[in-house]
Amino acid sequence: MKLFKNREPTLQAITAYDEKSITINHVRFSQSILVLPNVAPVLWPVSTFDRLTPDDFSAVVTAKPDLLIVGTGIQQRFLPPLLAVSLSSEKIGVEYMNTKAACRTFNLLLSEGRRVALALFMEDSA
Repeated sequence: MKLFKNREPTLQAITAYDEKSITINHVRFSQSILVLPNVAPVLWPVSTFDRLTPDDFSAVVTAKPDLLIVGTGIQQRFLPPLLAVSLSSEKIGVEYMNTKAACRTFNLLLSEGRRVALALFMEDSA
């Protein structure tokens, strides 16, 4: 699904997505990625959602966003409570949603000028 034309090229807006890929500013990614508003997306080398650790979010903690949206793949899932607490202790709010909803929400918050990060877990990236 195509979303919108990014009028601010320094922001990392989701310009399209489908079941197997995410397109950010017209660059297609088919692996899990971390997206921050003013930094080029980086591959997120995670193998399975259930094995995520605090170290997997170190780049997010360093960026200090107000909110992290976790796109959990096809279905909404939740991080283990201890992992969520470690992000909260850094004063980072966390929202979990399926990847499609995460992409739409990220773009909306980004357009409002919010300090938001996006962690997208792609089902087939393991």
